[in-house]
Amino acid sequence: MIKYISKLMVLLAMSFIVLNAQVSAEVKKEAIKAAEKVMSAAQREIHKHAIGIGLGQTFLLDNFEKKGDNKITADLLYTYTASYSFDLLLNAHMSYHEYRQKAVWLRGYTMSIKARSYEFDAFSPFILGGLGFYMPQIKDSDGITSDPKYTFGMNAGAGLDLRLNKKIVVGILGQYHMPFEVKQDETENVRGSYFKLLLTTMYLF
Repeated sequence: MIKYISKLMVLLAMSFIVLNAQVSAEVKKEAIKAAEKVMSAAQREIHKHAIGIGLGQTFLLDNFEKKGDNKITADLLYTYTASYSFDLLLNAHMSYHEYRQKAVWLRGYTMSIKARSYEFDAFSPFILGGLGFYMPQIKDSDGITSDPKYTFGMNAGAGLDLRLNKKIVVGILGQYHMPFEVKQDETENVRGSYFKLLLTTMYLF
């Protein structure tokens, strides 16, 4: 309760500076920027959690590209606002990509740090990077499927968010996933990477 009162006092002080005719235009400009940051931070403290979906294209790369076809897929997203500049982003996805007699299964559960570079009104670009657990599988032309094994992997990306109101945020997310190679006994080792370009919708609570 005290922190919200302090934010209100800051906003009132900024408003007094802006309305005072004797204050220079440069000081007023800085006061407005500070007030916008305080208000944005207050909103984030109220709504620390967000859940949503990402819908878009998954592009298979490297060795995966030879065994499957790109397709529309969906991701499940969750974010936790840790500070004014950083969020924790959790991503879960699963998809099946078939090309002729070959196929690729993708499963991923990742954790990323999402860093906002700056904010302009309700518009916020960001970059992200992190690690996760993956279970990629492949099926060759003979119908032999690789063993399901979890492996570690990395992800990185960027995007932008647009806050429509206090509850809904939409945006664009481009995320590159690179699972580490999975050793196999009966088939070739599973290796490859993929890129996701998603339209996202998040609900804040």
